[in-house]
Amino acid sequence: MYRIDVDKQQAIIELVLEGLIRPDEMTKFVEELKAATLGLAGRDIKIRADMRTFRPSSPEVAEMLRDVQEFGLRNGVKRVAELVESQLAALQLNRVARESGVDKILRRFTDDPPARRWLIHGDEESLSV
Repeated sequence: MYRIDVDKQQAIIELVLEGLIRPDEMTKFVEELKAATLGLAGRDIKIRADMRTFRPSSPEVAEMLRDVQEFGLRNGVKRVAELVESQLAALQLNRVARESGVDKILRRFTDDPPARRWLIHGDEESLSV
């Protein structure tokens, strides 16, 4: 299962991937995520990816995830905050992020408030503390 919401004011795409995602479901997810990304064209886009209940997926699904990450980089995504709990899922997501280049703009979190703060304020908040 997946869900995509867009916070237009902050230019944040909030997505949730839950459980084991089938290739046909991933195809729909990718289409919706691309549309949401293009809907924020010209802005510094941030992604909040809640993957806390996501289970490692087939190579085909991982490849689709990598491709949509590359698409995001080409179309204005500047920061990605991933919420992950499973070490196995984190390993797969690390590999996908390295292959797509998203690892350079990615931070991983276990809690939502710090993830959202980083997406909105970046590293400037930590400099002012």
